[in-house]
Amino acid sequence: MQIFSNMKKSTNFLLVIFLILSQQNLFAQTKLDSILPVRGFCIAAPQPKELDSFIKFIHEELAPRKVNTLVLRVDYNYQYETHPELRDNIALSKAEVKKMVDACKQHGIRIIPQVNLLGHQSWASHTTKLLSVYPEFDETPNVKMPEKYVWPNADNLYCKSYCPLHPGVHKIIFDLMDEICDAFETDAFHAGMDEVFYLGDDKCPRCGGRDKAELFAGEVATLRNYLAQKNRQLWIWGDRLIDGKTTGLGMWEASYNNTYRAIDLIPKDVMICDWHYERADKTPVYFAMKGLNVITCPWRVPSLAVAQTEDMINFKTQSSEDMRPRFAGMMQTVWSGVSDFLDGFYGKKKDEHAGDNTPWNSFTVMYERIRKIE
Repeated sequence: MQIFSNMKKSTNFLLVIFLILSQQNLFAQTKLDSILPVRGFCIAAPQPKELDSFIKFIHEELAPRKVNTLVLRVDYNYQYETHPELRDNIALSKAEVKKMVDACKQHGIRIIPQVNLLGHQSWASHTTKLLSVYPEFDETPNVKMPEKYVWPNADNLYCKSYCPLHPGVHKIIFDLMDEICDAFETDAFHAGMDEVFYLGDDKCPRCGGRDKAELFAGEVATLRNYLAQKNRQLWIWGDRLIDGKTTGLGMWEASYNNTYRAIDLIPKDVMICDWHYERADKTPVYFAMKGLNVITCPWRVPSLAVAQTEDMINFKTQSSEDMRPRFAGMMQTVWSGVSDFLDGFYGKKKDEHAGDNTPWNSFTVMYERIRKIE
């Protein structure tokens, strides 16, 4: 009897310890969610040959760090059925996407696909799928793609844009949005919309001479309203909504062509992904004061990623009750493919030129700082 009594006491003691630890973990998770509701990671969607290693990365690296949002830059790396003419030559199948979706579901990670819309319809000397297949959508058909791309250039060509007022463009875009959101089983879609230099071109028969802020805001609203019909949220990069001249942020991280006034015209439920890679500029406050939810997005400077995380924590904890919910969190951005990032992350290669200033180091230290919140 004494043995059974001791066993019972031991079991009760272990149960109490378990309950205490569970409550502590729950409190830590609740605190983390309240301060940084979005803890994100953004990277190009893997090529089919990279799929297994990327899923392993989700399980072994993203999940333990409490990453809860994964933005994948898909573009045309998917075997679209509605528009097979827009598939990349090598592209993910629905079954391969399902493997990533299932991996994310296991860890409560919200997965959000991105297809670049409006701008970024070309890169260097290469026109991407939408305009190469449907050249009639080109905002600036008079600007020819060079054999060898250089910047600056006489045409001010960075990336091509589609014309947001072309009567046929949204039928195609909406098909892609529906299909990619269904494939990723998601309630959100990232439309990119960063670094739009070509908009309202004087030679465009539809939008030439129109207010560029109204054109930009109109495209944001068009995409947002279509997604809202199926209870999906629109995410975009925030640079076109900042006045590049007044702030001194320039034409890349902000706007020189007056689109910044669109900030007062777009719907307030659009998620803004605010990126700055040289300094911890305080623009999240600007977006929040305009009534928009905002995420800060570092890239490759570890010290800057930590500073931006500290800022976001302070914005969240030192703001009014009305402002506080608009500071949504942090998202590490990676502007390379999966293999390049994983090779750096796992020490298979070194960037001798960058030194410690790499996206994998930024990711590591940012999430080390986030872990301390718990």
